[in-house]
Amino acid sequence: MKRFWNEAAVQPMDSGWSIALDGRPLRLPGGTTLHLPSRPLAEAVAAEWHAAGGAKGNEMSMEEVPLTRLVGTAVDRIAPDPAPSVAAIAEYAESDLLCYRAEDRRLAALQAENWQPLLDWAALHYDAPLAVTKGIVHVTQAPSSLRALHAAVAAHSAFGVSALGIAVPALGSLVLGLALSAGRIDAAEAHRLAILDETYQESFWGTDSEALARRAGIAEDIALAARLLELSR
Repeated sequence: MKRFWNEAAVQPMDSGWSIALDGRPLRLPGGTTLHLPSRPLAEAVAAEWHAAGGAKGNEMSMEEVPLTRLVGTAVDRIAPDPAPSVAAIAEYAESDLLCYRAEDRRLAALQAENWQPLLDWAALHYDAPLAVTKGIVHVTQAPSSLRALHAAVAAHSAFGVSALGIAVPALGSLVLGLALSAGRIDAAEAHRLAILDETYQESFWGTDSEALARRAGIAEDIALAARLLELSR
């Protein structure tokens, strides 16, 4: 689409903040005027639109406004009925990455050292202990723990759920996603923990460009989700 504005600015509303493009309200694809709960989040979205496309008349893409896409998902798709999104995210607790340890003793020890503290945190913080197993055979988790983790996801705003909807699949772990949301770890640490197995194997076999490019994309997704979690608090 063509950039049709010179300036993107934040405007106060009775129920929060909106974005104006040369004085005209920014609307989502469905026609809804975008309202945001915090000034920092509104300013971050406005900054995306201020930069997108360069100068008026140039082409811009929605790829240039990733935060806007996430908040649009929150407003248009999640807020009207959060339950399906919450359930899809909470389901990751049933096969959380941190619960599956390697057969290799050195890697298993590394996983235990790095992952177990977060499982212990989730057990204490959410009253949601999760069972750990060796190998890839599915381990059944206690229904009470799954319910507690479902409630932890449901406690987020629509914007938080939208962020978790990106972070949790990227990490392969609900526990890592919740720790990111709670400020227990940052985006870089969450990513490091999620790729622990890969980096261990690379210490023996080396890296390849495709794997590095894929990981860079995942790191960007996690960082974006972490940014939305922080801005929407």
